[in-house]
Amino acid sequence: MQINTTPTQERVTVPIAEFEKLTAERDELKRQLNELKRMLFGSKSERFIPAIEEQLSLFEDLIKKTEKELEKHTIVYQREKTKKQKEQPIRSALPAHLPRVEQIIAPKKIPANAVKIGEEITELLEVKPLTIFVRRIIRPKYALPKEQGVIIAELPSLPIPKGNASASLLSFILVSKFVDHLPCSFYKLF
Repeated sequence: MQINTTPTQERVTVPIAEFEKLTAERDELKRQLNELKRMLFGSKSERFIPAIEEQLSLFEDLIKKTEKELEKHTIVYQREKTKKQKEQPIRSALPAHLPRVEQIIAPKKIPANAVKIGEEITELLEVKPLTIFVRRIIRPKYALPKEQGVIIAELPSLPIPKGNASASLLSFILVSKFVDHLPCSFYKLF
């Protein structure tokens, strides 16, 4: 007994409209089959993200129609942007009942005819073991003659720029919290 392995092919003529309808139906069935396979055998998750190509193919007819129907319009307008002003944080004053220790830092080279016009005062919260005090750094300002400018001493480097905590206070907090495993109870003094 011999088995014929070559398939027999018949030629059938079909109108173009029916052929396009059949190919569209075949493509839709393939898409559905692929989606079902992905749902059955694909990775599971709560969120299902379909393939982008399949999504675009759903709206091809609409895209083709709207491209022909739409006209291109150019719209030009100007808009003024309002700039938001950054709000500066307001730091509360350090408690008045704490003792103050003053430190005066004068500029190094002051001309003989310079006039003192004011002071810049920076207050930092300091701590010594079992003692908290405020260190005041006073930096006199001097006006140069003939409106040549103002001279002021530089502020020493601070661990937190524009902050009012000194290095001793920050190190005390870190040691209390991470080495001694204690809450920082010195806040109750304020």
